[in-house]
Amino acid sequence: MSTPLLRVVLVAWGLLALAACSDDEPAWPPLAADAVILAYGDSLTHGTGAAADASYPAVLAAISGHRVVNAGVPGEVSAAGLARLGGVLERVRPALVILCHGGNDMLRKLNREAAAANLEAMIALARQHGARVLLLGVPAPGLLLSTAGFYHEVAAHTGAPLLDEALADILGQAALKADPVHPNAAGYRELADRIAARLRRLGALP
Repeated sequence: MSTPLLRVVLVAWGLLALAACSDDEPAWPPLAADAVILAYGDSLTHGTGAAADASYPAVLAAISGHRVVNAGVPGEVSAAGLARLGGVLERVRPALVILCHGGNDMLRKLNREAAAANLEAMIALARQHGARVLLLGVPAPGLLLSTAGFYHEVAAHTGAPLLDEALADILGQAALKADPVHPNAAGYRELADRIAARLRRLGALP
């Protein structure tokens, strides 16, 4: 292949890749008026660091008008979350699961590949029960907060949309956190606002 033709082909491939990146957000149908949202995870979902009515699930319920069930268990690791999820899905029967798990695996220095596998299994289980899944990225411990890489891998493997740096941004601001790993009431409101904005982009909320 001649050099000019090769350049044309490479440019075309690049344009196609950019187009694919811009269109990779799935389009979800709007949630039915009576649809239930399940907020599933650990202390970040439970709302540690703020009053119960200031947790992100409570704030999201007010924003969205949907019932949001808070199924967060402080201190839970992803293996325990996977073991617990089936029963919660049977009881709640959600149309949408917001999954925020894996932070305690990192804090306890457990195997991150195992955490990723547990997250993928949770996403598959939720889908088997007819629920869509929004994955929340949790920052890796450290001075410079950024979502741990395995969340991107889980999103790529499963096709689940990832709310990437919201928690990292929130926990990077002293005014929005109660302690190094938990938001305060203002931080949880910011997280709920970002989740709602992403759900609107996906089409789930008006």
